[in-house]
Amino acid sequence: MWVIARVAGSEMGQLVFAVSTTWYRGQMFGGKTIAVVIPAHNEEQLIAYAIRRVPSYVDVVIVVDDASDDDTKHAMHRAAPRPGLYFLTHAVNRGVGGAIVTGYKHALRLGAEVVAVMAGDAQMDPADLPQLLLPIVEESADYAKGDRLSHAHVASEMPLMRLIGNHALSLLTRYTSGYRDIRDSQCGYTAASAEILDALDLDALYEGYGFPNDMLAHLHAIDARVAQVTVRPIYGLEKSEISLVTAFFRVPRVLYHSRVNRIKKERKKPLQPEAHLLPIGLSNNRQHP
Repeated sequence: MWVIARVAGSEMGQLVFAVSTTWYRGQMFGGKTIAVVIPAHNEEQLIAYAIRRVPSYVDVVIVVDDASDDDTKHAMHRAAPRPGLYFLTHAVNRGVGGAIVTGYKHALRLGAEVVAVMAGDAQMDPADLPQLLLPIVEESADYAKGDRLSHAHVASEMPLMRLIGNHALSLLTRYTSGYRDIRDSQCGYTAASAEILDALDLDALYEGYGFPNDMLAHLHAIDARVAQVTVRPIYGLEKSEISLVTAFFRVPRVLYHSRVNRIKKERKKPLQPEAHLLPIGLSNNRQHP
């Protein structure tokens, strides 16, 4: 049975509405309550398919329509109903980062212990989700990040310009974030513990395409352990909204500011062990930047 609710308050001055099923604790994963956030903007063709692909062990699915211009709002309601499914709608477009943050906040309010992000264009293979969740559930990492560039078939699956661009931005992000071995900075397939999300200033995160790069810098500033997990690159019917201007001019500007802000925060902290990367998310070997 569908329950229609209006989320109290606002996000950055923009009203957020929700249509959801009632809260439900399902099969869980490793004894943890799992939430998946799906940011969506102009995804009328693929959003219902993306929702249906979320595994049944996920307790909560939060779809955030970022003020789409097309029929995404109605298309996402055509997905098969499942317990714990929430639809949130931004009144004004805020960017993919803004949509993810709205989803994070809603997941934390619902009591989720681990929060993953899957794209509204179905570019993320649900078969890879357990490997992303595992380091968080086992508490060997605070944040797990997908790595498409280490996949054996990335050269044949990822368009050439995206492959070049992702390698270039990843190289820059190693310098700006503090995580010297980060391999695929632009991959949005992630999982995070509720504790690390609570520790972050979510409202300070960049809301546009540079969100994953800025997220890493903020994580490094609070000494978060980051695991990297090889995931399958998927490209098909989706249409990228990322222009060359955004990728090669706007994002580097975001990277510069994220580095400056990270260094300011780290200089104010008492001396602590450095944040570190965990290779592939399944090992406890620590690599210091």
